[in-house]
Amino acid sequence: MAYINVHRGARISSSKARLVTDMIRGKSVDEALAMLVTSKKRAAVFVKSALNAAIANADQAEANVRNLRVTDARVDEGPVMKRFQPKDRGRAHPIMKRTSHITVAVDEA
Repeated sequence: MAYINVHRGARISSSKARLVTDMIRGKSVDEALAMLVTSKKRAAVFVKSALNAAIANADQAEANVRNLRVTDARVDEGPVMKRFQPKDRGRAHPIMKRTSHITVAVDEA
């Protein structure tokens, strides 16, 4: 049985977060946490919190935490906050503040 956690509305674009989730997919939980701690990417903080929550879900269901592996790690696009930056001569340039939904699933190997 897979133990899943979803971090909804993370304030980072999905393309930037996908770089980090691709890095940990299929790894053991200990190895994935070590990779996330040492990563310089800002998205690693969001993915690490989702992974820790998935591990806590597995622990609460009395799964063996030592044998957990990351079976699924994906990022979907969330809602976009649309803002405008004023420019010269009365013009306005749009700013898209993108969000993402980060899903991490762990399962016993």
